[in-house]
Amino acid sequence: MTNLLRWSLLLSAMLLSWSIAAANLETYQFEDPAKEALFRELIAELRCPKCQNQSIADSDAPLAKDLRDRTYAMVQAGASKREVIDYMVTRYGDFAHYQPPVQTSTLVLWVLPSAVVVIGAMVIVISVRRRRTQVDDEQLTAEEQARLDALRKQD
Repeated sequence: MTNLLRWSLLLSAMLLSWSIAAANLETYQFEDPAKEALFRELIAELRCPKCQNQSIADSDAPLAKDLRDRTYAMVQAGASKREVIDYMVTRYGDFAHYQPPVQTSTLVLWVLPSAVVVIGAMVIVISVRRRRTQVDDEQLTAEEQARLDALRKQD
């Protein structure tokens, strides 16, 4: 009986969570599939200023909903991708776009990841070379060499 109760509770919890998720979904109606594709692309590319690391498509914040609504209105009015992005960047700064332009202020965003990878690779190469030279520099004493030779002869 307890297994039946557990499964019933689990099923009820899953159904409840799915119904809540379905109720939270926003539906935007498009007559033109191209506009819908543009809208989906834009909301995936634009970052929620409040959530910091989520697109406005993924965020549940009220600000993200406002931005989705604004993007929807602009796309429905015939705005291009560049116009929508420019509007959001003008209002919220370069942070609002996941692909900020290469400028003096955003140079760190473009250079830092590559620099970290290059420096990491250099550290690994240097540490491996140092270890090799340390191993090569370690010479066996006469006693150790004799013992090694004896072990080799036994095999």
